[in-house]
Amino acid sequence: MRLTALDGEGVALHLGTRRYYSVSESGLDLLDALTAPKSLEELVAVLLSKYEVTLEQATASAREFIEHGVRTGVLVVEEVP
Repeated sequence: MRLTALDGEGVALHLGTRRYYSVSESGLDLLDALTAPKSLEELVAVLLSKYEVTLEQATASAREFIEHGVRTGVLVVEEVP
């Protein structure tokens, strides 16, 4: 995947499918955090530390981001022992 960021938003190119995806500012923060494996709780903490949102909002946003990323093939979820 290639990612280009401009003024708080980004565009991601999935190199396998050659499809483009727009990425919000919070999505960029989550992608930046995902340079190493992270749990849902760790991604929620990223959003809580940067944005004025509730735990429920941060959890819903992180979960939606992950689910969309998995559906489109941009993200892969792995079980960690």
